[in-house]
Amino acid sequence: MKHSTSNRRPYENVVITTPVTVPYERFSNKTAHWWIGRAVRALLDDSGIDKADIDGFCLSSFTLGSDAAIGLTEHLGLSVRWLDHIPLGGASGISAIRRAARAVEARDCDVVVCVAGDTNHTDSFRQTLSNFSRFSQDAAYPYGAGGANASFGMIARHYMKTFGVKREDLGQIAVSQRQNALRNPNALMKKPLTLDQYMNARPISDPIHLFDCVMPCAGAEAFLIMREETAAASGLAGAKILGTIERHNVRTDDVVQSHGGWIADIDDLYAMAGLKPDDMDFLQTYDDYPFIVMMQFEDLGFCKKGEGAEFVRSHDLKIDGDFPHNTTGGQLSSGQAGAGGAYIGLTEAVRQVLGTAGPTQVKDARVGLASGFGMINYARGLSSGAVILTGDR
Repeated sequence: MKHSTSNRRPYENVVITTPVTVPYERFSNKTAHWWIGRAVRALLDDSGIDKADIDGFCLSSFTLGSDAAIGLTEHLGLSVRWLDHIPLGGASGISAIRRAARAVEARDCDVVVCVAGDTNHTDSFRQTLSNFSRFSQDAAYPYGAGGANASFGMIARHYMKTFGVKREDLGQIAVSQRQNALRNPNALMKKPLTLDQYMNARPISDPIHLFDCVMPCAGAEAFLIMREETAAASGLAGAKILGTIERHNVRTDDVVQSHGGWIADIDDLYAMAGLKPDDMDFLQTYDDYPFIVMMQFEDLGFCKKGEGAEFVRSHDLKIDGDFPHNTTGGQLSSGQAGAGGAYIGLTEAVRQVLGTAGPTQVKDARVGLASGFGMINYARGLSSGAVILTGDR
């Protein structure tokens, strides 16, 4: 992929460093607090930063019960002067970067822990369903449905009918991500997935079938945000933020969602970075369902609206392909660790541009884009965002 050059950056002298993944487990009797604590401990160990020097804390989680970020400061023994709790589901990671980077830039704090994590056991999953969304309860519960699948089934049907998308097209996304996951030692899915297996999988909420759905699990993801000189003094490599956008409740004229919030600000994103979609060496999308991935291919500017299916047919989405996408396997094949799912593409993007992704590394990756999407009500996901990163290697 080709590159443009620009010195323009919206977050001058701020970097993301020390990406951490606490390996996922399918089920866990440990609390979300434990998983989040593991991630914070790993940040301290990997960075060499003293806990007393952490003065910012940004948290996202679904399964903390009545606790919030403020309660976790005592649980983890942190004393901070900047604090945020972001309940935006799959958009939480992008929002965390934006808010924490602004805080560091304004010198409200110096070193911010950004962490997301959850547990997964039967009781917590039932609680999530029962409190999922007032809109979803009113619209879906009378039909005996619970959770996201019923709502996303309706959105998927609308999207596929409107733009002529076939299940085979969506299957190519799921199959390629499984291939990528086989190179990720932390991915929970360890077996190859064929297109025939995808097509013949049992239906969940038509047109959504089994391999369209993420598998809930327990785990955590985290990173640190600090000034460039702070990272350099600690011997830490950092990813630079070239551009970032965030939008909530876009296109209210869509009766059923066919666009995400990226479309409103995508030109601004590339203008901030001084780059174009063709300049990206990889893409990490929020992949709660393959059709949402395809929507992002369009709305992030990699193809025109309605051309997502043809884009998938004409590109190789695997790590060594011409369009490396969700190089960890994404949530579809690595697992969805609750709010940690908002971070999995971000921690991987940081590793990619720093050249530390190991077996999932894209050759010569210098610049990449990661996106987030979350907070489904009944007929739409409300929150979205994106960030372009470089490691300047």
